[in-house]
Amino acid sequence: MGSKTLDYIALTITIIGAVNWGLIGFFRFDLVAFLFGSMTMLSRIVYDLVGICGLYLLTFYGRCGRDL
Repeated sequence: MGSKTLDYIALTITIIGAVNWGLIGFFRFDLVAFLFGSMTMLSRIVYDLVGICGLYLLTFYGRCGRDL
């Protein structure tokens, strides 16, 4: 799997997490908890993936200037 593929997967998962946080902030509706249950193993995995992807995307700052 190429680096660009990993970048797009991480970006997609992070966007899903951002949308979920937006729903929580605006409507007090946690989509992940609604779909998978409140703090079940599956929902925790989703939250973990979003956090890991967010940390991975921090590397974009170091790569921004090189891709131009």
